[in-house]
Amino acid sequence: MTSLLKLRKPHFLKCVSLYCSGNNSSSPKSNLYVNGSLHILQLFRFCRVERAVNLRNGGDLGELAKKSRVVRREAQAALLDYLHSTRSLQFMDAENMSKNTPEFLDRLLKKVDINDGDVSRSLTRFLRYHPINEFEPFFESIGLDPSEYSSFLPRDLMFLSDDQLLLQNYCVLCNYGIARNRIGKIYKEAMEVFRYDYGILQSKLQSFQNLGLNQSLVVKIIASSPYLLRGDVNPEFLKVLEKLKKSGIGYKWLEEHLSEGNSYNWKCMLELICLLGELGLTGDILGEVITHHPDLVLERSGRITFCLFVFLLKFGSTPSDIQNLFLQFPHISVVKFTNNLCQCYKFLVEIKMSVQDIGWMVRSYPLLLGTCELKKVTSLLGTLNCGLNQLCQMVKDDPYVLKKWVLGVRVDRLPGPKRVLKVRMLKTKFLLSLGFVEKSKQLERALKVFRGKGVELQERFDCLVNNGLSREDVIEMLKVSPQILNQSKDVIAKKIEFFVKDMGYPVSALVAHPALVSYKIQRVKLRLLTYKWLKDQGAVHPKLALSTLFSCSEEIFVRSYVNSHPRGLEFWESLKKKIY
Repeated sequence: MTSLLKLRKPHFLKCVSLYCSGNNSSSPKSNLYVNGSLHILQLFRFCRVERAVNLRNGGDLGELAKKSRVVRREAQAALLDYLHSTRSLQFMDAENMSKNTPEFLDRLLKKVDINDGDVSRSLTRFLRYHPINEFEPFFESIGLDPSEYSSFLPRDLMFLSDDQLLLQNYCVLCNYGIARNRIGKIYKEAMEVFRYDYGILQSKLQSFQNLGLNQSLVVKIIASSPYLLRGDVNPEFLKVLEKLKKSGIGYKWLEEHLSEGNSYNWKCMLELICLLGELGLTGDILGEVITHHPDLVLERSGRITFCLFVFLLKFGSTPSDIQNLFLQFPHISVVKFTNNLCQCYKFLVEIKMSVQDIGWMVRSYPLLLGTCELKKVTSLLGTLNCGLNQLCQMVKDDPYVLKKWVLGVRVDRLPGPKRVLKVRMLKTKFLLSLGFVEKSKQLERALKVFRGKGVELQERFDCLVNNGLSREDVIEMLKVSPQILNQSKDVIAKKIEFFVKDMGYPVSALVAHPALVSYKIQRVKLRLLTYKWLKDQGAVHPKLALSTLFSCSEEIFVRSYVNSHPRGLEFWESLKKKIY
């Protein structure tokens, strides 16, 4: 107790606080009450040896004291005084280097022998005889980690004042309005900027404003894309600004949605905008899409949108399908939409859906899949009390059932086989209305092939009738190729329009070969245009039936017809590349 009484009261409280914080307690008071007298005795013992530990400069208390707020504040003040008064750095720069360099301060304090708890005096004395490498706190203060700036440290310099170009260009960026902690990114990605001669960097910044950009927007652009300060004004950057302007998107929108914390690749953004233009999204339409969904272009510089585009193409979506998707894009981020789409694809794979049916789902219902964050298959199987086959059939019968299986929505157990029977009954009713015979093989085959609700099947049937085919002809077509109703009415209409208007065939020709409606439009276009060229060259019979052209495989088609002309294969490959 004698040793304890010699300690000053504030010092004792400080020790208690440090000890408790080191043991992850919520507070000294709660620690004392919970652990009782045993903990108090431990504290007394700790206080008796504290002085000896400080003298040896080796115990836990010394490390804890160095990290305390008071010690850090005194160390920052001593470093500020050294950098500003002794090293003659500008006050704002010295203050930034002293307050925003925690790792450098920790390393510095470990080297200092703190006498009598006077951090400021001990550190000042240490700096007097041990000058620091000023580039270390400088680089850390502008936002770089030690692992990042270690390779930037000059070998033959210690003092910032010896590198006037670095300080000059640093000051230009600071005075222009770029936050000091963002300048490290500029140094890392465009180091040559800090070697510019006097006046060059200022003129480059001014050149951006000469394009009509205000200073706050230029600050965001430079902080997020430092490479734009290299050389002349980046041509891709200029083209992006031009295309945005033509689409009715002003610089105010750009300033609102650009983030200094992100990195932008303007070349990638330009390629995406050009791609959207090739899809037919130009002018005000493009402007409207980008305005409502800025992350399509700005999120990862458009790379996520490219991934979405490729994903849809792999499942057979046409450029027209993708255009419609962007025109109806939901109000969620493109990252979330693409992730949902991928997760739904995995879901369909897990429920053992066939590759053809998955392709049909992705092509026909991209908006639905992109907005559904589904529960896990194992969870649904247990909740619904059904098997994989039944789960898969439910999705094929009514894809919108996925909306009932999203996260956060309560799922009730299935009411036995009633629902499945109801769906089958509606499909059967639709087929019977078309003249199919009950319990016939044709009806059973059609029931297995058809995908979608009875209402959707009726709409697709009506679409065929409205495009020039008689009701009787459509019924005959369905008996031969019922799968033609598995496409949306828009896709059916576009295929018939191409077949009739672009290729010049009568719509009645589809009756003899109805499967043509279910083929991909690229396949139809490739074969018909190749056949037309071969016919003009006199290399094939001028009146070959459609079934002859499309029933064979691509290998047989090339061998039997394309190779009949010396330049046939060259024309085929060139056309194939253009179409696909």
